[in-house]
Amino acid sequence: MCTTCGCGIGQTLIGGHALRKPHKPGVEMHYRARELSATHAHSHTPAHNTINFGAGLAGTHAPGLSQARIVKIERDILSKNNGYADENRRYFSAHGIFALNLVSSPGSGKTTLLVKTIMALNGSQPLAVIEGDQQTDNDAARIRAAGAPALQINTGRGCHLDALMIGQAMQRLDLKDDSLLLIENVGNLVCPASFDLGEAHKVVIFSVTEGEDKPLKYPDMFRAADLMLLSKCDLLPHLDFDAKLAVENARRVNPNIQVIRVSASSGEGLAEWLDWIAAGCHDAVAAKPPAV
Repeated sequence: MCTTCGCGIGQTLIGGHALRKPHKPGVEMHYRARELSATHAHSHTPAHNTINFGAGLAGTHAPGLSQARIVKIERDILSKNNGYADENRRYFSAHGIFALNLVSSPGSGKTTLLVKTIMALNGSQPLAVIEGDQQTDNDAARIRAAGAPALQINTGRGCHLDALMIGQAMQRLDLKDDSLLLIENVGNLVCPASFDLGEAHKVVIFSVTEGEDKPLKYPDMFRAADLMLLSKCDLLPHLDFDAKLAVENARRVNPNIQVIRVSASSGEGLAEWLDWIAAGCHDAVAAKPPAV
């Protein structure tokens, strides 16, 4: 368990029995663990060669804490966060704002893709960006240089953005009605999977430089995402990377995940990505309650 956020909740197991933790009415706890087919996804590693610290009730380990205590801490943290997330979501809904939570490991190309997206939209869609990093405002500066308002959130030792941070950032950005909000989370495929920010969708960026088994190693993130952008596809001719297998692995974890192959360098998939955004913005505006 992370000492900052209590991560380890909502564990998705590949080819094993996952503990389905209690659900509190009105609060999505992200306890969406599920069992996937052991015949297709079981581990071939002998048990005596593996130490599994995620096998207990909490699905994680923290020195000096019992499994029951870890579960209680996790529930308390997520319950509070989800209250703030619900407030954010109500605001987005009332104002026709389409909010996306972009998540990935470091170096996947999130910021470069955002810059290309902003440049391609070219002012046709009102938008703003929230950037999350432990330190520096380098990425926010890049976004502003591309022509979009951006606010940097520095999390210090924190490994993810949370809903309270987003709520405070929204006030500073003065978001326009019927706009697009792009949230670039801290580069981390673990903790952000469990923290609802009030977004419409989590979008996971998975680069072809990472390895086809990334969805199997970090299943909770791919389980939580609705869309996977397979990035840096222009590099495929130069890499020993099986794109088809990477997509198959993602769909073993999340059969419903959508996939778009993209390259910020060549422009591959950019039009499809923009169409996906446009459809989401349209739906957000259409669902906005009528003015009183």
